[in-house]
Amino acid sequence: MVEAARKVRQKHFVLDGEAVVLGVDGISDFNALHSRKHDHEVQFCAFDILAEGRDDLRMLPLSMRKANLERLLARRPEGVFVNPFERGELGPDLFRAACKLGLEGLVSKRRDRPYQAGRSKYWVKVKNRSHPAMKREL
Repeated sequence: MVEAARKVRQKHFVLDGEAVVLGVDGISDFNALHSRKHDHEVQFCAFDILAEGRDDLRMLPLSMRKANLERLLARRPEGVFVNPFERGELGPDLFRAACKLGLEGLVSKRRDRPYQAGRSKYWVKVKNRSHPAMKREL
């Protein structure tokens, strides 16, 4: 991931995201990540951008930060990618589609809000109860 980050044209930036190992279906495989048997396959899945250059972007609304993140990673350096996101309302159809794909769930954030670390009343996490990750939480 460090080598991938070095390929980004902007030399100073702070991203919010997580390390993932993608399965053959393109879906994050939590068990593969934690097994340490696939360390050579780990990629960084970027959710948000908090700073770029000398600019602190946390006070910008999410919609502007997402645009900055897409621009920063437009060339998609190998090993770093922007987490796919949908603009608009989170609805039952989108959640059902996520469950059919085998995703762990969805996070919905207000596009007009600044960045806030940790849980917030401005975002909702909806979990797929049939996902294997739910068994780990019990």
